Amino acid sequence: MKPSDQLHILFKKYLNNSCSLEETQRLMSYFQLDEDQEVLKDLIIGALEIENERYETDPAIAGVLAKVDRDLFVQIHESAQAVPEGKNKILKLWLKIAAVAAVLAVVYLGVYFFNNQPEKVATVPKVTLYDIKSGGYGATLTLANGRKVSLANASKGEIGRESGIVITKSGDGKLVYQVSEKVSDPNASNTLSTARGETYQVRLPDGSLVYLNAASSLTYTTSLIENGKRVVNLSGEGYFEVAKDKQHPFIVKTNRQEVEVLGTHFNISGYADDEVEKTTLLEGSVKLSASGNYKLLRPGQQARLSAGKIKIIETDTDLAVAWKNNEFVIESENIETIMKMISRWYNLEVVYIGEKTTQRFSGKVSRFDKLSKVLEIVESTGEAHFDLKGRTVYVSK
Repeated sequence: MKPSDQLHILFKKYLNNSCSLEETQRLMSYFQLDEDQEVLKDLIIGALEIENERYETDPAIAGVLAKVDRDLFVQIHESAQAVPEGKNKILKLWLKIAAVAAVLAVVYLGVYFFNNQPEKVATVPKVTLYDIKSGGYGATLTLANGRKVSLANASKGEIGRESGIVITKSGDGKLVYQVSEKVSDPNASNTLSTARGETYQVRLPDGSLVYLNAASSLTYTTSLIENGKRVVNLSGEGYFEVAKDKQHPFIVKTNRQEVEVLGTHFNISGYADDEVEKTTLLEGSVKLSASGNYKLLRPGQQARLSAGKIKIIETDTDLAVAWKNNEFVIESENIETIMKMISRWYNLEVVYIGEKTTQRFSGKVSRFDKLSKVLEIVESTGEAHFDLKGRTVYVSK
């Protein structure tokens, strides 16, 4: 197929609103190339001749044109005035459409990720004075004797021995507990904690795997057993893959609730500054108890605990565990929820200036992208603006 044939097809699909994101981006790239300009101009002029009146009066087109940079309009005006009268009107329309295409290219690249309303047109995002790297793998292990070990800096291999338990850092950076002999002090306690901007994994003595999100901690005895049950205390957010052991139920305690399981995969988000504590079940079953209330969860459900009351909803479990897969995945979230996630992961303070936007945002982006990319994608919607000073980000509407 000739390039010009492909251009005809893309242009027709664009006019019919049937272009995919990739196809739209490919079409917009033609505006930046020298070749095929005559073909592209003929296609646009043909469309204008057919629907000239609609293009002149359509408020959506007018709205897009209004967003084009003032200097670009000056260039359009000057270029149009230099053309003979007979071709002046057509060239003006051609240059306008080219300007629209330049704006739309930015719109489709930005709003695709954090899209709130399709009809809104992106504004040009601010350029931050400097950039901030994303968070990474790291944590601090506090042993029963008070010794603290920075796991980001620790070499792989044995870290310590406590009460018959060998603690090692694996080759892939995971903290691993193994019972080497009879546990001499079953009450010896360890705490694994992540700062803002850190995430880590631990393999407990029973084989259960726990992922810790930023600004979180997990406290447990080295034997893991308390009164015949496997017990851990969680602050912040953790994802659990619990090893099956019918004789010893697995209990996760937070400041607001207890979650009991035998063997299952689930996520708990229980940050102290969040109004709602969320428990999401991926497989197996769990029993929740809070303030005398008890609930059972099935896979695909999420329990939301607020003011001692538990509400069960059906949910997309991928949203709850996206952080474990190193992604920000947002679905109709408000600006405060998004900024809390950004604050914890990039180790930032957030200050709101004036009235907060009430807009809801949806999208996906890697947690390992630099801060500037994440903020620019949100800002491209035109519903929020950011100013970065030091490690404080100021948010305005």
